[in-house]
Amino acid sequence: MKHLLIATFLVFSAALTTQAQDKAATTTAPDKSKKVMVVEAACGQCRLGLEGKSCDLAIRMDGKSYFVDGTTIDSHGDAHANDGFCNSIRKAKVQGKLVDNRFKATYFELMPEPAKTK
Repeated sequence: MKHLLIATFLVFSAALTTQAQDKAATTTAPDKSKKVMVVEAACGQCRLGLEGKSCDLAIRMDGKSYFVDGTTIDSHGDAHANDGFCNSIRKAKVQGKLVDNRFKATYFELMPEPAKTK
């Protein structure tokens, strides 16, 4: 019984920690004192030509691609859906800075896809 209680506690602790990290990674509103940039966002490996071992969020700005820290590819919907990051390049509003050739996002908002004309 003691082992079951400890295991349950560890599972709940891990779940709460993971959720807290995702929410703390990027803010829900941009910092008004900083510039909001519109960039292309997609899977770095599938769409933007970056080398890696799995599908990871990346942006392209000024013609160069960077992996993103501060949010994840799965935080913005199913990456493998038709409009997901592994199958399309989307526009996003971002704030952050480049550190060690990676984009450290403090704000990331995926923009809606433009309406398709018939």
